[in-house]
Amino acid sequence: MAKMVAAPETTRQRRVAVKRLLDVEAILMLCERDLVRFFRERTQLYGSLARTVVWLFILGVGLRGSVRAPDNLSYLVFVFPGMMAMAIVFASFQSAISIIFDREFGFLKEILVAPIPRTSIVIGKGLAGALMATLQGTLIFVFAPFVGVWPAPWAILASMGVMLLTGLGLTGVGILIASRMRSFEGFGTINNFIILPLYFISGAQFPLTNAPRWLQVIALFNPLTYAVDMLRGLLDGYWVYPPALDLGVVVGFAVVILSAATFVFGRQE
Repeated sequence: MAKMVAAPETTRQRRVAVKRLLDVEAILMLCERDLVRFFRERTQLYGSLARTVVWLFILGVGLRGSVRAPDNLSYLVFVFPGMMAMAIVFASFQSAISIIFDREFGFLKEILVAPIPRTSIVIGKGLAGALMATLQGTLIFVFAPFVGVWPAPWAILASMGVMLLTGLGLTGVGILIASRMRSFEGFGTINNFIILPLYFISGAQFPLTNAPRWLQVIALFNPLTYAVDMLRGLLDGYWVYPPALDLGVVVGFAVVILSAATFVFGRQE
């Protein structure tokens, strides 16, 4: 009979430390809960598609004679990745409202007193928000043939990866705000205050190369600028910044914001 060899003390201590930081089962449970609620309330999904139709086919058609797209692209082709960015921004911030929803109905208190690391709660919420944002952004590919965008399969997969990373960062911003908010109304007001500047100063709707210099400088500090640039590069072949810089900023943004959200969320009582 083979003897069981006890794990070294340092290994056990390392496993316990990791367990204190990450509880995979809790992450999956929280993520699944938010996803189930999302699929039961499909108004967000329908609203995202309706918003795309309005902005792409009404506003886009109206502006294509006024806005000159770079690299000989038609305006509808140029703005198509911007529609994906819009879906990601709205979906990510909207998903973070589940923090307030859970607080309102007492579920947040239950998971806060449970032996679940706060890091796992934030990651579970962030992953759910990023998946919902990616789904809504991916559905916009349905409209691609109508505007003349024909992406390769690898470009679609790469775009989904960009949307997932961007959704993680933006959901982290939403969690940061929701952790300090006590009402749906206050959360909505702050969201609108952040969403609109974040979106419009990203190059999603118009080329930043035609914008005033001061606006171009501000856009450099906007992480969504690099996500939009990466989506546009993958789908339209038009890059403003090096792809490695875009990817580095998007990944760094997600890591920093989720870390900050974990710190702020962990100070809740």
